[in-house]
Amino acid sequence: MKKLLELITEEFEKAFEKNEYDKKLGKVVVSNRPDLCQYQCNGAMAGAKLYHKAPIMIANQVVESLQDNEMFESVEAVMPGFINIKLNSEFVAKYLNDMKEADKYGCENKAPETIVIDYGGANAAKPLHVGHLRSAVIGESVKRIQKYAGNNVIGDVHLGDWGLQMGLIIVELKERKPDLVYYDESYTGEYPKEAPFTISELEDIYPTASKKSKEDEAFREAAMEATSQLQAGRRGYRALLAHILDVSVTDLKKNYDNLNVSFELWKGESDAQPYIPDMVQMMKDKGFAYMSEGALVVDVKEDTDTKEIPPCIILKSDGASLYSTTDLATIVMRMQDYNPDAIIYLTDQRQSMHFVQVFRCARKTGLVGPDVELTHIGFGTMNGKDGKPFKTRDGGVMRLEYLLDEINEEMLKKITENQKEKENLDISEEEAKQTAKTVALAAVKYGDLSNQASKDYCFDIERFTSFEGNTGPYILYTIVRIKSILKKYTAKNSLPDAPILGAHSASEKNLMLVLSRFNAMMENAYEEKAPHKICAYIYELANAFNGFYHETKILSEEDFKVQASYIGLLVLTKNILETCIDVLGFSAPDRM
Repeated sequence: MKKLLELITEEFEKAFEKNEYDKKLGKVVVSNRPDLCQYQCNGAMAGAKLYHKAPIMIANQVVESLQDNEMFESVEAVMPGFINIKLNSEFVAKYLNDMKEADKYGCENKAPETIVIDYGGANAAKPLHVGHLRSAVIGESVKRIQKYAGNNVIGDVHLGDWGLQMGLIIVELKERKPDLVYYDESYTGEYPKEAPFTISELEDIYPTASKKSKEDEAFREAAMEATSQLQAGRRGYRALLAHILDVSVTDLKKNYDNLNVSFELWKGESDAQPYIPDMVQMMKDKGFAYMSEGALVVDVKEDTDTKEIPPCIILKSDGASLYSTTDLATIVMRMQDYNPDAIIYLTDQRQSMHFVQVFRCARKTGLVGPDVELTHIGFGTMNGKDGKPFKTRDGGVMRLEYLLDEINEEMLKKITENQKEKENLDISEEEAKQTAKTVALAAVKYGDLSNQASKDYCFDIERFTSFEGNTGPYILYTIVRIKSILKKYTAKNSLPDAPILGAHSASEKNLMLVLSRFNAMMENAYEEKAPHKICAYIYELANAFNGFYHETKILSEEDFKVQASYIGLLVLTKNILETCIDVLGFSAPDRM
């Protein structure tokens, strides 16, 4: 299904061509002055230079050619040569009726591609903290946008499960439980299936060990040795690693579930290790890698660089691998297992140089072909009201589950107060809690996603949980309002199978115009991997609906055809809003 803007542009291209001008001048855009018109064409301004004519002369010729076109309510040339456009509401109504019948409301499926999205970034043996929120929330939405476009999408949590943190845990656990069979190198039997620690114990073991390593050099050296033995394949340590991962992943899945975030793959850095030796050897054999100051590196600078791009370090001087090594080996693994058309990474934007080096190295050494798209979506920092990185009251990093609990409590308080104000006391305590959880998640996700990913933003619980303004609860409240109207209507009637008619008021026409832009907006959000564009759209749509609602007597409308048209408009608005919030990763309750 063609986008509305494409249909309008086609008519303008014909008009420019009819007057012997380049059809490319007929490009139409959404008006930046909605108080004057809905769309505008500025082609006459560019045409003036090409054809040595006053732009207003060109504009008047084009406008004259469009006077009898039923698509338009008015097409007007204004000085010095802009063309202002207003659409006929019957044409917009027909477009909406076509949208209702079209698959995905006119969003065309792309030729399906396989996309791997690397997001989550959790560390084994550590609880999720607020620093993990953005990668999880943005990554989940980018994944859903890709799926909505028809792609086969594979989300990978990419666990941090390799390195000194594992050695620290192994050594600290040995001090606490020295008799565990995992530390007996002569043991040849099967290891226990039950982990020798709970998640609570594990979450105490790591910070204790980390603190010791900073104060006790012998402890740190023992941890480094344990890490080396683990990576060399010591059997007991590998069994402990498996226990750490089992216990950690179970807890992480629970916490990600609370965010409505899921992964198709639970791979970690350790899964990439078997691919490293052959990859390194290939880079040496083909002359890509060379020794520099004791380290093995690959040059990734290019002639067009305007700033220094350091070499990509493959192995340190002691032969140890780094994040770049693991990321490159992970690319090898993903290409072998899934042969993706694109790999998308979500991390803090401060890691942008790392990904420039890794991507260039992967291309230069042939780990990926020229047709494989590698993208890094770098996000900004989540800050507190003071503009500094979000912390607990005592200055520590807040666990994500505590933050969600805090927002759930705030939301439950507001919903309970709201029900009392409405004297709607039939809502049960259990339903109130579930509703609060649903709305709180919307508050968190919308609060994050409504900002452009690359920008820092202030996490303001009071503002994010408000039922007014550009917030998740406001969007949900709009959906609940529509559900309430439809429930009252269907209590006496079945939903009408009737067309949406031309607008009866300015507010209705505005709602219809915003609805008509859905498919173009979704395509743009897909191309730019930009969830914030969906947020901006649904805020505009919610405002347009509420403007229509406050000016229109929907349920008391006496003309059956007009009322049926109103109901059809409401159903389409609800469906599009619900489609958008599902792509953003949250849902709406039936009442609030």
